[in-house]
Parts: sequence; structure tokens; C-alpha cells
Amino acid sequence: MFKIRSLVTALAVAGSISVASAWEALPTVAPAPADNPTTEAKVELGQMLFHDPRLMSVNGRVSCSSCHNTMIGGEDTRSTSIGHDNQAGGRNAPTVWNAAFNKVQFWDGRAASLEEQAAGPVVNPIEMGMKNWDEVVARFKPIEGYRKAFEKAFGDDTISQDRVTKAIAAYERTLITPNSPYDKYVSGDKSALTEQQVRGMNKMAELGCTGCHSGPAFNGPGVFQKFPVNSNQYFEAQYHFKKDKGVAEVTKKLEDEHLWKVPTLRNIAFTAPYFHNGSVKTLREAVKIMAKLQLGKDLSKEETADIVSFLNALTGEFPRQKMPLLPIIPDVSTN
Repeated sequence: MFKIRSLVTALAVAGSISVASAWEALPTVAPAPADNPTTEAKVELGQMLFHDPRLMSVNGRVSCSSCHNTMIGGEDTRSTSIGHDNQAGGRNAPTVWNAAFNKVQFWDGRAASLEEQAAGPVVNPIEMGMKNWDEVVARFKPIEGYRKAFEKAFGDDTISQDRVTKAIAAYERTLITPNSPYDKYVSGDKSALTEQQVRGMNKMAELGCTGCHSGPAFNGPGVFQKFPVNSNQYFEAQYHFKKDKGVAEVTKKLEDEHLWKVPTLRNIAFTAPYFHNGSVKTLREAVKIMAKLQLGKDLSKEETADIVSFLNALTGEFPRQKMPLLPIIPDVSTN
């Protein structure tokens, strides 16, 4: 069932949260659910699964990392992602970095957890294209290396959808980027931000940006927000924001049209192009659009530059990724 925790059809206004509550450093550890504690063996298996294109896509060429590249910003730099057989999806790939701090997953929030999200693309006809999870599990069973990895992670070599998605989610919970200049600043190092970045930070609070982009991940408390709030024919003709109806594409409810999960602003300098359809190429333009469409504000060049400078200060320290050696698939030919 599709679950919406709360639907908010208007943005929060300036002053709805205090500046003190808005400026929080990012935690260095992500919380894990009781039924999927994070362990080293589970993370190791999850990293293998995340990067293996052979078993969970119908053509053996698409992996989680195809759309969520941990060598860059945790997405794929395309406006919309490409699935099997070069099929184009309809939405921009959200970053996997710090996704553990999202209250819901996907742009329309249709998954309540990382585990639930990991199950979706595998059987999506455009993305990985598998018919069902039974076919996926059957592919894994003959592979000794994976059987051993599942046994190490879960106590026995049983392979199932539940265990695959739990392992992937456990790995994703390690993809945290703390210690950005912003984090150092709010933790007491007042030299960590430049004067321009501090101006941008204060301008965001003044405008009301933190009414939605609040909390340590700058992704809000888990409510959905309307985008765009203000109609603008000029921007719509350029970027076609309203073509996709957001949450309503799933719920089919008129009141849910153009509601979206609030995306994180962490590492946003790495995640162009922007918005749900990837239609905006630069961070400067994205800032101007958000100010106009969400807050009804026209920013000066200086104000825009200050905010962009601050957003660059949200780039954290990326944990080094050592690519896993994937298990050998046995030769089952009869020749």
C-alpha cells in the first residue's frame, strides 16, 4: 500500500522553524531498523549486490550503481535515468548519498524505507525489467560466492528478496557524507565558512528556504511539499515542471497533484541536473527558480551567488569506496 505520512499543499513560511533548529550537523551514523541491524558482513554483501549488474536486471547490464554512482554524486548526471534496453525513465535519479536520512524514498515517497525502495527498480519494466523476484533469487542460488556471502551476513545461505534488500539497505546506510564546511561551522569552527557562505546561509533562513529544507540533511521532517507553488508560464514553458503530477501519479487523487518529497540539499553541487525531471542544468538557475516559484521572490545576482556559495559548503567528506570483487558465475552450459 502507498503510504503518505502527511500531505502539505503549501510551503512553510519564514519563521515557521527557528534558525537554531535548522542548523544541525549531519550525524556520522544512520539509524537502522530493529529487524535489519547494520553489520560489516551485511554491508559487504550489500555493496556487492549494489554494484552487480548481472543478476538483478533482465539483460545483465543494469545495477543499482548504474543510476546511483558512488564515484560521483550518488546519481548518474542524466536528466532522467536509462534502464534496460536504453529505455528512458521519467524522473531524475535521486542521490543515494545520505538517503538513509530520508523519511521516505523515491520522488513521490512511495517507499517507506531503504529496504522497500531497493525492491522496486528490480521489477520495474523500464528500470531493471525482471519479471518477478522469484526469478532474481533463482539466479543467485547456483553461485557459491553469493551463498557464502549470505551465510556470513545472515547465518545461513538462504537467499531471498527480503535478505537482498536488507543487505543493500545496510550498505546504503554507510553512504554518509559528514564534516562539510557547514557541519564544521555549526559545530563551532567559525572559520569553516567564508563571509559569502554565511551571508547565503542567513539569506536562506530569511527567505524561508529552511521551512522545507530543514534538519541535518536539509530534507525536512518527512512531509510532502507542493512544487511549484506559484504558477509561472515562462518557467513552465522552459522546464515543464507540471507535466509530472508527483504523488498523484500513484494515489490518483486530485489533491495530491504536484506534491513531492523534499530532496536533500547535501552535496547538491555534485548532483546536477536538478528537479524531479532533471530539466535545470545549473545550481544558480535552480536557486532562482526555487525563490520565484516557491517563495515569490526575485533574487539579485548577489543574493543568488551568496546562496549558491553556501550550498557548495554542504559538500561533505565522501567515504572512500573500494569496489567489490563479484563472485564468479559458474558455467552451466551443456557444450
